[in-house]
Amino acid sequence: MTGRTHDTAAFTALAIAVAVTPLPQNITLATVLVAILANQIGGIAPDIDQPTAPFWRNLPIGKLFGRFTDRLLGGHRFLTHSLLGAALLAWLAHWLLVFIHPLMPHVDIDLVWKAFLIGVVSHLVMDTFTKEGVPWLLPIPLKFGFPPLKSLRIATGKFVENFIIFPGLILVNIFVCAQHYQAIVTFIHTRIRS
Repeated sequence: MTGRTHDTAAFTALAIAVAVTPLPQNITLATVLVAILANQIGGIAPDIDQPTAPFWRNLPIGKLFGRFTDRLLGGHRFLTHSLLGAALLAWLAHWLLVFIHPLMPHVDIDLVWKAFLIGVVSHLVMDTFTKEGVPWLLPIPLKFGFPPLKSLRIATGKFVENFIIFPGLILVNIFVCAQHYQAIVTFIHTRIRS
């Protein structure tokens, strides 16, 4: 999947999670904004193993770091595209959030961490639908894909992704937001005034 599809899928997964799980009453607007940012970072984080990924393209010397991580992590769609890699990313994110929490004391780092994880998992799920598949069970080097027949899976950046999957994700977001419109408006009004 392309970066924009991963970003949209991560936000969609977060929106669905928020829609089906009640948020704490004392959640701050800062927590929401940082959680959305963390979710978007989580949505592209598994691609740190690819030197040409959006994650590296947006950094001044990203190509250099991208080449290093590509070799260190075993190449694209290897360690970071597995449950083991997701656990490693979760641990690193939690450590980083605990470290920077004093800089943002009004942010609930547990919610931010969960938003990041939702992004990471959405990335792996979306890549499971591509022709390459994902090695979910590393160190067992088998790549899993859905549907099982590779010829029925999605080619990255092609017609099905660009004109069916991506617009479909946007429609799901519109639907979720429309279903919870009043709650969203109330939340924004009460948090901006406080």
